[in-house]
This record gives sequence, C-alpha cells and structure tokens, in this order.
Amino acid sequence: MSGPAIDRQALVDRHRVVMREIDPRSPLSVGNGEFCFTADVTGLQTFPDSYPVGPRDSRAADGTLLGTQSQWGWHEEPADPPYELADSLVSYQSRRGPVSYVDLGGSISGGTEQGTPENELWLRGNPHRLHLGMIGFVQRDAGHGRPIEVEQLSEVEQTLDLWRGMLTSRFALDGRPVQVTTVCDPDHDLLAVVIESPALIDTLAVQLAFPYGNQAWHDNTDWNRPTAHRTELDQRTGDRWTIRRTLDQTRYQVDVSAPAARLTQTGPHQVLISTDQDRLELIFAFGTEPDRDPVATTADKIIETAGDHWRDFWTGGAAVELAHIHDRRAVELERRIVLSQYLTAINCAGSLPPAETGLVCNSWRGKFHLEMHWWHAAHFPLWGRPELLRRSLGWYAEILPQARETATRQGFPGVRWPKQVGPEGRESPSSIGPFLIWQQPHPMYLAELIYRATGDREVLEEFAEIVFETADFMAGYAVPTEAGFELGPPLVPAQESYGGMRAEVINPTYELVYWHWALRIANQWRTRLGQQPEPYWQQVADGMVEPTVRDGRYEAIGVEPWTKRSDHPSMLCALGVLPKTDKINSETMAATLDAVLADWDWKSTWGWDYPVIAMCAARLGRPELAVDALLMGEEKNTVLPNGHNRQTASLPLYLPGNGGLLTAIAVMAGGWDACPARPAPGFPENWDVRVEGIVPAP
Repeated sequence: MSGPAIDRQALVDRHRVVMREIDPRSPLSVGNGEFCFTADVTGLQTFPDSYPVGPRDSRAADGTLLGTQSQWGWHEEPADPPYELADSLVSYQSRRGPVSYVDLGGSISGGTEQGTPENELWLRGNPHRLHLGMIGFVQRDAGHGRPIEVEQLSEVEQTLDLWRGMLTSRFALDGRPVQVTTVCDPDHDLLAVVIESPALIDTLAVQLAFPYGNQAWHDNTDWNRPTAHRTELDQRTGDRWTIRRTLDQTRYQVDVSAPAARLTQTGPHQVLISTDQDRLELIFAFGTEPDRDPVATTADKIIETAGDHWRDFWTGGAAVELAHIHDRRAVELERRIVLSQYLTAINCAGSLPPAETGLVCNSWRGKFHLEMHWWHAAHFPLWGRPELLRRSLGWYAEILPQARETATRQGFPGVRWPKQVGPEGRESPSSIGPFLIWQQPHPMYLAELIYRATGDREVLEEFAEIVFETADFMAGYAVPTEAGFELGPPLVPAQESYGGMRAEVINPTYELVYWHWALRIANQWRTRLGQQPEPYWQQVADGMVEPTVRDGRYEAIGVEPWTKRSDHPSMLCALGVLPKTDKINSETMAATLDAVLADWDWKSTWGWDYPVIAMCAARLGRPELAVDALLMGEEKNTVLPNGHNRQTASLPLYLPGNGGLLTAIAVMAGGWDACPARPAPGFPENWDVRVEGIVPAP
C-alpha cells in the first residue's frame, strides 16, 4: 500500500451516478454477473423507444437498448433441415498442406452481411441471447395498460448508489410523486422493485411484455411474431404467480411475488400488475426450472442482501484512490476506475465469457468473443477478485470436445479455441474469426493470473488440462522453418485489417511474442505440479522467429504491407499486455509507440487500444504518457455518465474498454515483476496515488 488507508465508501460514493433527464446513451443497470436489468429514468423499462440503437451501418439512432438478460437465456430458431458447420468448410493451403476453416460465403460491408448463404446466416445468428421480458410503467385503461408519454414526467432524479447496488428513481407523473427502488439479488436471478406513489391507487400500473427472439446483430426483440411463442399466467397462491414462456425449444418462467396486487393477462404476451394501495412491492424471479418453488423472500430482504454484498465487494478487493492529486486528469480517471469495477462485476463476472455488450443488450447476437475474454476479465485477479474470473474460465472445460475436434480436423494436437460462440461452443462462420489465433493463449494467461492471485495448488489442478492442451495446439501450430518457428498462413492477427489477405499473413509481432511467453508459462505449470517440462514446448518457445523490424520499429506482420495504420496497434501488446521478454527490445518498442502516436487512424480503433498504449508506456517508463493514453479525447475512448465505453451509435457500450482500463490501472498502480521499485510505477512520480490490494502483473 502507498499512502494512508483509503476510505472505501467515500471513494465509491463520490462517483454515484445521478441522472436528471433521459439520456438515451446512459441507462443504468443492476445485476450480479448472471443476470442484469437495465432501466430508464423510471427505474423500469417504461420508455424503450427513447433508448434506440440502429443497425450496424446506421448513425441515425443514438441510444442503448433496455435489456433483461441472463447467462442462461438463449434462443435458437428452428432450422429444417438442420444447418451444419461442415457445410461452410473451405480449404486453405498452409505450409503443412491443406487446412479447412469455417469460412463465410458472403461478405461484410459497412457492417452489413451481403450475399451470405442462409445456412451461414443461421449459424451466425443462432443461438442468440434472449430479452427475458420488458417491465415498465403503464396507465390503467379499462383493465388494460396504456403507454405513458415522456412528456408526462417531470422532476426526474435518478441515483445509482454503487456502494449498495441500488437504483433509486424519483419523478412526478402528471404532477404526482413516484419513487422506485430497483435492486438485483447478488446470488439469484431475482429483481426487487418497490414503488411508492399515490398514483398506484387509481392510475399507475406495471406491465410485463414478452418478445420473440431475434437473430439481428444487436436487437434481441421481435415484437411482430406473436403466434411464434407462448406466454401463460398461473396464480400459485394469493400473492404469487408464475408466467411460463415457450419459444420453440426454449422454456423459462418468471415467478412474481406481488403482495396486495392483482395480475391480469391483458394480451397474448402482456401481463398487467395493479394495486389499490400507494406502495407496491414486486419480486421477479427468472429461471428455467419449471417445478421450483416460488420465490420465498421479501423485497426488503433482497435490498439488504444486495447492500451487504456490494459493501463486501468494495471493501474486499483492491482500491486505487486519486482524490489527493492536484491534476484535473485524476478526477475523471478515478470516475472511470470506480464505474468500470461496477460494470464489469455485473456484466463480466458470470459463468460464461461475456459478450462485448455484456448483459445490457446484444452485440453479435449476444455471442461472446473469446479473443476479448482477457480484456473483460483479466483485471479481476489483479484487483484481488480472482473468483470473479474463475467462474467463466471454467467454461473452457465444457467445450474441450468441440475445441479438440477443431484441432484434430485441421491436423493439430490439443485444442483450438473458437472465436465467436454461444454457450454450446460452436464456431460462427466468418472470414476473420476462425482465422484468429491470439485467443489461443488467453486461457493460459488468465489461469496464470488466478494462480498468482491465490497461490493455490487447487487452481493448477483445476485448469491444468486447459493449459496443457492449449500448449499442445500452440506448439503443433507453429511451423518449423530454417529461420525458426513461424506462424501462418492462413492467419488473421489481432489487428483485423489484414482479414482480406488471411491466406498470406505470417508472423504477427504480438502473436509471436505471445507464443514465446505462454509456452514457457505452460512448462512452469508442469513444474509446479511436479511434472517434467515438455521439451518440445520449450523448443518452440525458444525458437520463435524474431518479430519483423523495419526502420527501427516493429511491424505488425511479417509480410507486406507490414503495418496498416488502422484498427488495433497490436504490435504494442508485445510489451505491455505481455511482460518484457527476450524477444522484444525496449528501444525498438519505444520507437514503435512514438510512430503509432504520430499517425494512427484513431477513428478505426477500439476501446481497449487506449489501455494497450497505457500499459506499453508504463512498462517503458513513460508514466505521463500512460495517463494521457487512458484519457485520450477520441471517439472510441468516450466514457459516458453511466461509465460505459461508447464506440459508435450501433455499439453503444463496449466492456473490453472498461476491463482494459482496469487492467492498465492495475499494471500502473501495482507494478509488475522486476518493475522499478517505487509506489505506483506507471503513474507520474508527483501523483499521490493511494493503492491497496493490487496483485503485481507478470
């Protein structure tokens, strides 16, 4: 620790979010990593049309969809006959002979799929994550619900209390006061809502509305197919009801606890909740078990339990405080740090790797991208919360058979991890995804971070198979040549600008160094477990070819055009994301960093590129630049009032940017193995950075 003890509650409380009007880009969420509810200024989802997101190629809409999503809530539209990945295999020539990849028959231009065969559209679009139900206010109208207009609201004040995980929304509806408390249970998929208003007696009601699933890129609601699914309401006791949902093969239910209230099904997929009292307590329990007991708790108990959980969260992990620094950058940076911890905890700490928009709304149909898993979750063990990463890392064991089948089909040992997948682990056809390789070492790196944070042999035993089979693939994938071990072709590097030349790409700098470092880590795991190191892993690690250097700078790939000045400056990951190795020269990397800063196309970057620059600068001993990088005034580095890292109108939040920020802060605040011996080595020396509990990075 550096400096006096941190007042954790004061640190968190000064960054609570307060909204006084509808901000279409900044709805607020409550969640627990497995379930998340995103609300508008009413504390519910009353005005979904005020939070629109357009198609990928559209800039007309500028909002964030209001979602109710979970890790288990997925839907697959029927296909007759069933579509198989084998129908999308395309053979590519490698230096070992032909290798088959799940390629894309059409193309993607301007964010729109063009000419893609129907089977591949289905494989890309299924399964997709479900919106489990829209919960919003309506006005009673002859026993039905009538929409409320935005103009009827006034005196809006909404507060997200981060210390307690509680959303409190106050407003006037036609001049009558309304207060709503919205909380998610930390251990179960329970949403507690407490509404207090005289308008409940004669005007105000709550409506649940259920959509069909949607294969669209981001919008997982289809309201135009009412006959394609079923919604059935049953009363179980005097104040408990069950809503059963059927969408093709997907079935789930919502148990509702509503004392002193009435539930009425007012349409095929609408349920109205009303009362004649001025206080309404609601609990919504979402799940897939048809015979479980209705929820047996109270809203007040959920609020209390959530408060205890979040207090423990904020006091139990690491903390970084910048409030004692006389530099205007520190205030904004501390805000981003605190909000990013909350957002990644409710979106990225579940039993599956996260989607890039978490559980807020869909991106890429809600599927998760395994090359982004590191960016979502590597910070958890560095911030003293290894258990939050351990949940999703265990999922890799579930898809070992699929990953092993891919490697075997391509002629490699071990397991080859997919890129864009749902919970079943099936790759999605793409001209980029199946050719990426930088996600392969990620499970090894993540497992290593958990071990460093815990020191537990149990961690080694739990993840050994994942680490060792990954290493088998990596060693087998590397091509022995007279120059050394090389990578590709075919290959798409982390900098996806080279997707169109995937059949020619070789030796991307970041991936070469990642192979070199990760294979050594795999042998360290063998030693820790009392096993002999694997000689071939060591041979490949030591024999990886040197990254390409031209004009004193590292190039992105080992063939022309060498480096395109767009997308991710992935060369910088070789020192920053990765620790210093004997494959990287610091002076050459410093020149590479300066060249990136001089002429990179920042509009084409992504939110995690700024933490990349910061980590590289920190490890090069340039702390002022590290701070500036995290706060660069570029569009893709925008952090909204709710803390989300906005990218574009069609990608309104991007959690790899939040997770990347926290990883960079951990590196800058906690240092790394053999780093300069001073507090917070990645921050300027004159900054009074107060640090507690950060685990040093590799």
